[in-house]
Amino acid sequence: MNFAISGVVCAMLLGSTAAVADQNATSDSAHAMTFVKDSAITTEVKSKLAAEHITSLERIHVDTDKNGVVWLSGSATTREAADKAVSIARDTEHVTSVHSDITVKSAG
Repeated sequence: MNFAISGVVCAMLLGSTAAVADQNATSDSAHAMTFVKDSAITTEVKSKLAAEHITSLERIHVDTDKNGVVWLSGSATTREAADKAVSIARDTEHVTSVHSDITVKSAG
């Protein structure tokens, strides 16, 4: 009788372990897809900034979080260049919002 109870308890424990393992695999693939999406947004924004050929935009750093929020940091030589970077990020597909920590520093 004890063997039967032990077998049931073992089966229950193994079943819950398999469920947790399956949940972790699903979570990992969702995390990987989120990372790819975030990287694609970041790459797209960086490409658009580079295409503008505005030298002061070369010092802009771009990060994207899992919700499609773009974070811009770094420096620009003019307010117009900083505003252009924000505008470019906002106009990029899948961007939900833009936060700018760009500082304006005169060239020199």
